[in-house]
Amino acid sequence: MAIPPGARGTARSTTSHRPQVLTGAKAVLPTGTVPDGRITVTGTKLTAVVPHGTPRHAPDVSGVSEASGAVDVLDVSGHWLVPGFVDLHNHGGGGASFAGSAQDVLTAVRTHRAHGTTTLVASAVTDDMDVLVRQAGLLSELAEQGDLAGIHFEGPFISPCRKGAHSEALLRDPDPAEVRKLVDAARGHAAMVTLATELPGGLDSVRLLVEHGVIAAVGHTDATYEQTVQAVEAGATVATHLFNAMPPLGHRAPGPIAALLQDERVTVELINDGTHLHPAALALAFRQAGPDRVAFITDAMDAAGIGDGRYLLGPLEVDVIEGVARLVEGGSIAGSTLTQDRAFQRAVTIDRLPVEDVVAALSANPARLLGLDDRIGSLEPGKDADLVLLDDAFEVKGVMRKGTWVVAPDLA
Repeated sequence: MAIPPGARGTARSTTSHRPQVLTGAKAVLPTGTVPDGRITVTGTKLTAVVPHGTPRHAPDVSGVSEASGAVDVLDVSGHWLVPGFVDLHNHGGGGASFAGSAQDVLTAVRTHRAHGTTTLVASAVTDDMDVLVRQAGLLSELAEQGDLAGIHFEGPFISPCRKGAHSEALLRDPDPAEVRKLVDAARGHAAMVTLATELPGGLDSVRLLVEHGVIAAVGHTDATYEQTVQAVEAGATVATHLFNAMPPLGHRAPGPIAALLQDERVTVELINDGTHLHPAALALAFRQAGPDRVAFITDAMDAAGIGDGRYLLGPLEVDVIEGVARLVEGGSIAGSTLTQDRAFQRAVTIDRLPVEDVVAALSANPARLLGLDDRIGSLEPGKDADLVLLDDAFEVKGVMRKGTWVVAPDLA
């Protein structure tokens, strides 16, 4: 689904004040896909999810029925209904960065919402500590307003050997006192910190993060297999974009990839844009970790939803050519231009993954990791009415967030 450059993420929103009943869709539920599902939305919540086989005009658990005339009924036959996507790792979109103003942040959020991401964690890239503290303050205000699900600090506590698109001059060892400084600046909204845990202070910083309820992620690391095992034992539970910015898998020196894949406590992030990973690497991760331990992320930067051109990622210049973002100096891949709907579409049509596994990777697994699975991540009564409507080509045809259509259904 292309977002026009002039729109900058401002998808049309529509709200119904009456219960809405969506009928006829292939609905992907926690128990599997039902071919003729019926979902009722009342206010901001899902109040009924009725699978195939229940009479279409029978009362549902919300206490309303289609025959009463007190509800808005939308026939979405021939479409897929899946939970809203949850992105753990995202730097911006729509021409705007999470390092910018409040308006920039909202532009990026709206851009990704239009592509189905109804819950988003804002990622901060390596910068001066004072800059990151100020950025955390702004992002925490937007998290308090409900626009963001939290803050992810990807740097500056990463390895210069695996820095990727991070300024080497601004990198530093993960001193627990400085890690704590960023956590405090986020005012309870620090969701995750990526660390090269082999660096001095790395393991102590992992323990500090765990004590404060913040996810410790291993990434941009030059760690050995043994060092990575130590990090997981200390409490690290996420692999930041597995395979990328870490030593390759070796048969004598297996490195962090093997350690992160084999431990059932670890969720592995994957960037499924066709650039960051070969399809065989993605298939390997799914087979080894299993569908319950994979989280698709975008690692998106400003160009997501916009197109080619020159952009900034933190203090570094990035050229986007044919949808691939690379540093102007050095040529390293610099995040992505991915949106989660494209990750979904690619996973199903090219990687040939089961739709249910892709939904888990885009919704249920990241929601559980964030501790939000009581509210989001699946189509179940009582949860937020976050929905994505897709056609049979897995193109977005509608997006609902908390009962409001942020992209009005297009059933033509």
